[in-house]
Amino acid sequence: MESANQTYAGFVSLVKWGTIASVVLAAIVVLLISS
Repeated sequence: MESANQTYAGFVSLVKWGTIASVVLAAIVVLLISS
């Protein structure tokens, strides 16, 4: 069960960073399109 908790924590951090990266990428694309 310990390894499952570590996997879940890694998954959560991956989703968190993925979301941040997506937001940043979307903002850059919007800036490029609007300029």
